[in-house]
Amino acid sequence: MLAYRGFRVLQWVIERLPRPWAYALAIVVARLGWVFSRNARARLEFNLRVALPEADARTIRRTAWRNFRNHAKAYADLMQLPRATVGELRSLLKVRNHHFVDEALAAGKGLLVVSAHMGSWEVAAAIWSATITPVGLFAEELEPPELYDWYRTTRQRLGISVLPLNRAGLKQVVQALDAGEMIVTAIDRDVSGTGILVDFFGKPAHIPTGPAAIALRKGAPLLPVCVFRLPDDTFQAEGWAPIWAQPSGDRVADVRRVTEQLVRHLERIIRAHPEQWHMPHRIWEGSP
Repeated sequence: MLAYRGFRVLQWVIERLPRPWAYALAIVVARLGWVFSRNARARLEFNLRVALPEADARTIRRTAWRNFRNHAKAYADLMQLPRATVGELRSLLKVRNHHFVDEALAAGKGLLVVSAHMGSWEVAAAIWSATITPVGLFAEELEPPELYDWYRTTRQRLGISVLPLNRAGLKQVVQALDAGEMIVTAIDRDVSGTGILVDFFGKPAHIPTGPAAIALRKGAPLLPVCVFRLPDDTFQAEGWAPIWAQPSGDRVADVRRVTEQLVRHLERIIRAHPEQWHMPHRIWEGSP
């Protein structure tokens, strides 16, 4: 509860600051985190070494620090959302390959957007929810419950549904797809512990299979997308061609095949923007 109260105090301050000042404060917090969150820093650097095996120690350390900065800015973006409007956010987002979204939605089966923990997804999700189709974020529940409620309420105000990563949330995902809506989820971390071992940057890692399983069952297209920060603190959303999961009759093999397809996209996304892959968590064996 104490951590939540600290979060709300910081959020109250950042919400009322001009965006550049909010980022300046976020960078101060990032410096504190860099010094005191040694375990998170060690896990992030471990993950970056796996993703960037050719990088030397100095490059990994520099990339990890830039990652801390970008992660803090992403939190600042989130903390400013209670006063944001879609109109204000619209100018912050550039989109590349938007026609893939239109192509996928045209099938009338909804859309499963699959990505990694990167960038400020709320910006893209709010704009798409207001201009294309309702958007839901399928994500883990946070502790304490008060923090999760704040996240959910804040996102809902901008038209973004928050669906919990459990059986009830899964039912809501299926219902949303049946209604032609867009669901966004990240699969670079197996939060629920129900994933399968898949080769991820050359090492076995547990990866969630939910998107692949749902796509195979419902016929909904899978769209790999990343949202990343540009040097001027605007955002770029980039999508790739939809993946249409075709059942072969062997469900286990199909789920693995489709999941591996998605992971190959994640690898390209992360290697292109490692300083924005916010993953200070254990993924592989041997992590701190």
